Amino acid sequence: MIEQLAALLDLSQDALLVAFAVFLRVGGAQIGFPAFGHEAIPPRIRLVIAFAFTLVVLPMVGPTFAPMLENRARVIPILIGELATGLAFGLVLRLFILALQTAGTIAAQATSLSQLFGGSAGEPQPVIGHLLTYGALAFAVMMDLHVHLAQAIIETYDALPAGTLPQAGDVKVWGLMNISKTFALAFTLAAPFLVASVIYNVALGAINKAMPQLMVAMVGAPAITAGGLILLAICLPSAIVIWHQRLTSFLSNPFGGW
Repeated sequence: MIEQLAALLDLSQDALLVAFAVFLRVGGAQIGFPAFGHEAIPPRIRLVIAFAFTLVVLPMVGPTFAPMLENRARVIPILIGELATGLAFGLVLRLFILALQTAGTIAAQATSLSQLFGGSAGEPQPVIGHLLTYGALAFAVMMDLHVHLAQAIIETYDALPAGTLPQAGDVKVWGLMNISKTFALAFTLAAPFLVASVIYNVALGAINKAMPQLMVAMVGAPAITAGGLILLAICLPSAIVIWHQRLTSFLSNPFGGW
């Protein structure tokens, strides 16, 4: 009986060790999770969410931790590698939120709405950025974001199995590639506002040239403000859909050519 209990204790220790290793990767990645890792969510709730993702991912990746259980001397390096992989994945996921915020800032600056409707909640940004960010996050959650995130975490174990420490050169190339895509996505989302701003400024310059006595700034300011709000109402749904497509595409293949 004692021998059976001792064997059961060893099994429970191994299971807890594997679960802790998975939790390190999930917890490191959660800092960048859209919606589920947002600063507005209380830390205790985020901890519970991390535990929930760990329970989902653990049955799928548990067998990959066999080398750690066979050689306990490798436990610390494996745990460090798990945390590093999770942090790298989470930071790149965070870029998708940055793309929304950058697009909102560009759109607000282009339509002169950044000062008129400036605000701060968590991070100071124009209200267009808030609308775009929270609207996109709400839409992503409605479209089963938690399922895509769990699948993406499992995919990371194919590119970087348990016990593999990410190479600095690969992480640099991967990060730079995603940063460039982030700013390209932000410019794409804000493109209608930039085009409207160019047309507005060209038209305002032509009117000022034709009628120098007219106070074009007094006439143009309400026009660009109203036009920006109308354009926001028209383009916001399409921008959210485009952003969600890019996010889903990334989560389906997080590491690209690795």
